Amino acid sequence: MQDIRNYYELLGVKRDASADEIKQSFRQLARKYHPDLNPGDKSAEDKFKDISEAYEILSDRSKRSQYDKFAGFWRKNRTKATPNNPPRDRSDEDDFGDDFNTFIDRLLGRKKEASPSGYYSDDAARTDAQAARTARNNERRNSRTGDSERPDRNTFAEAPSPVRPKNLEAELTLPLDKAYLGGRERITIQEDGRSLEVEMPPGMIPGQKIRLRGQGIAGGDLYLKINVSPHQFFRLEGINVHCQLPITPAEAVLGGFVEVPTLDGLVKISLPQSIASGQKLRLAGKGFPADDGKRGDQLLEIQIVVPKNPAPAERDLYQKLREIESFNPRLDLPIN
Repeated sequence: MQDIRNYYELLGVKRDASADEIKQSFRQLARKYHPDLNPGDKSAEDKFKDISEAYEILSDRSKRSQYDKFAGFWRKNRTKATPNNPPRDRSDEDDFGDDFNTFIDRLLGRKKEASPSGYYSDDAARTDAQAARTARNNERRNSRTGDSERPDRNTFAEAPSPVRPKNLEAELTLPLDKAYLGGRERITIQEDGRSLEVEMPPGMIPGQKIRLRGQGIAGGDLYLKINVSPHQFFRLEGINVHCQLPITPAEAVLGGFVEVPTLDGLVKISLPQSIASGQKLRLAGKGFPADDGKRGDQLLEIQIVVPKNPAPAERDLYQKLREIESFNPRLDLPIN
């Protein structure tokens, strides 16, 4: 009986791992093994293909359930198989009558032809498909010229010129959160109208180029330049994320805990007392991932915001504060 691939082991998670745990583990591994970060490393490219396939199965509840059932069926039959008791014929099992590769291809909707994806393509199948298309084109060409039926004609069929491999370039603009998380994106190549589905790595920054091997013209490569669209709150500079954090006058004077949006969700930080507008705070490790596995930082610029329409009780408190306050910010103005 054919062995199956253990997708849980490939992603380094337990069988009862949550969807968030699976997603986090895949992001870390994808960043480590992505072909564009390991040029020329065939083992890294193969590893990336394996973890991408594992994530595609385990991140989908229905596919994960079917995979678990298939794996359980496989383990059950392997345990029972002995020289005197070989595995029983599985042809009577409607769901699990395939070998593992066929089961996965069927589960993912794959066909034994060239896949549109930059990293899931089957090179052998693509070659066969191209050869078949070439043969059909030659047959149509011969039929039009009629050379096969009139050998006595003093004419010759033109041999088709070989198409040279050509690299292509395209641009892909992503929202900032999608550039941070990575994932599947569909792109259309203007030169020939092809539509490709590509697994993007997490932590893509503006200007970065993703190489899709063999997706250019006649076996050339496709270079995908990444653009990141502006975000309403975050601003990306390199691998660091910048933002302005609005706070109230009371929070500025007294300090205390406030919640701050990050790319990973809200986090609670402690403001120091007497903080000023324009002052910057640093949240370590809350930026984009770097090539060495570490992360950039998030820089918070403090912005003290005054209420436009304070409630009557608040206005009374501000009035009392003005009567008793001793602080004068204009006392030491450099006017002399």
